[in-house]
Order: sequence, then structure tokens, then C-alpha cells
Amino acid sequence: MVNQNVHTMKQPELGKRISEMRRAKGLTQEELVELCNLNVRTIQRIEAGEVTPRSYTIKALFEALGATWQNSEQEVNESKSKPVLTWLYVGFGSGLIYFFLSYFEISMEIEWMEGSFGNPLNFGLVKAGVLITFSLFIFGLIKMTSAFPNKILQIALWVMLIANGIWYSIDLISLATSIFKMEDYYFVKLATFGLAYGFMGAGFLCYKNLWSNIPQILGALGIVSGILIFSVAGALFGLIPLTLFELGELGLLIWAINKIGRTSSPDSTFSSQVTA
Repeated sequence: MVNQNVHTMKQPELGKRISEMRRAKGLTQEELVELCNLNVRTIQRIEAGEVTPRSYTIKALFEALGATWQNSEQEVNESKSKPVLTWLYVGFGSGLIYFFLSYFEISMEIEWMEGSFGNPLNFGLVKAGVLITFSLFIFGLIKMTSAFPNKILQIALWVMLIANGIWYSIDLISLATSIFKMEDYYFVKLATFGLAYGFMGAGFLCYKNLWSNIPQILGALGIVSGILIFSVAGALFGLIPLTLFELGELGLLIWAINKIGRTSSPDSTFSSQVTA
């Protein structure tokens, strides 16, 4: 067997090398298919340099062509993408739970401040659920920015994560003790979240050429909802763009999961640009 080191070999060099090796063996693409259990279209696209195959596909091709295969740079990249993909799934699942919990929380907050809500334990459980699920949702989005770099959005998400931790911890303390009441700081809390949502919206606007113009739409929704929530008086109206904003974030996580999951597969292309 011939030893082939493809550690730094990229497309189209990799495809040309596979094509040369196949011809040197006197094999047609159809005959190579029978040796490595791939389809003809995949081999055609790999040899043409149109796609970058996964590491196990490269290994199968090289072994079928009588060459040993050494670990590639792509294998390292794939191992790095697995934790990110896991966090995206966690973020998406947590975001769905948070989305429904948040509406229970809002109605409970209104009843609590009107003095018509009697059981602080139920309210506290909902608050704790929102604290955990929203934090995981935001952290999933932070992990997304490691795959699709956007420094401004990443900072904005960390600001939101910290604000969420602080204010919901204060909420839980106010429900468990008589140190202070929720109505004493509620408007400050709203204004803080308004600023954080506006900052996140500005971060999404920094994405360019990523999933059409969806990030720009999200950015606009985030800024509008942030302004309305910050104003306090328009907070209830801000729930409309905020709902669309958070649904859009869930959609973006689905897109990122699909995109990263197909990265380096025979049918994928993977690129994004940001201005930040």
C-alpha cells in the first residue's frame, strides 16, 4: 500500500489526487463505487472539487485505491463541531420550553403585582424554570456564534445571560423573603431587559450573507422590542415583536443545527461572513 498523508490536503487538490489514484489503478468511477460503497454522483463531485468529503469517506476512498490514510485536519474540525452541535440542540429544546413558560410567567407577574395571586411556590417554580431554560437557550445561541463568528452578538448574548441570572435570582429572593417586593424594582428590570434585547438585535444586524436576510429581520425585531420594553409604557406592545424575535432565534438554531450537521458532507457548503 502507498502511504498518503492528507493532513493539509484540501479541495480541489484532494479531488485531483483521488482522480489520479483511480486512473493509476485503471478504475472507472463506477468500478470505484463497487469498492467503497459510495454513489457515482458523490465520487464525481469529490473529484471535481465541488464538495469536501467527511473524514470516513476519504478513508474509504483511499483504502479502496490501495493507499493508507492518515488523520486529516477535517477530522479535528469535526470533533470540535460535535460539542457545539450538542449545545445547539440543548439551546433549541430549552428555548421551546422557555417560550411557553414565559407566557405563564407574564400572567403570573401581572396577578402577583395586582395582589390576586396567592401561592408563591408555584410562581417560584415557574420563575426557576424560566431562569434555567432561558439561560440554556441563550447559551445555545452563544455557542452558535462560535460556529458563525459574530463578536458583537456574542457580547450581547453574554450581557443578556448575566442580566437574566441577576434579575431572576432577585425575583426568587423576593418571593422567598420579605427583604423587598417585586414591584419595587420591576420597572428597572424591564428597562434592563429592554437594553439587552436591543443590544442583541444590533448584534444580529452584523451578520452578512448568512441564511438570506433572516438575521437582519431578527435584528430589526430585537431592536424594536427592546425599545418598547425599555420604555416600560410600551412593554406590553413589545411582546408582539419579541415573540417573533424569539421564534426567529429558534428558527436560526434549527438552521445552524442543519448547517453544522451537514458541514463537510458530500452535499454541503459552509460559509458565513460578518461585519463586527
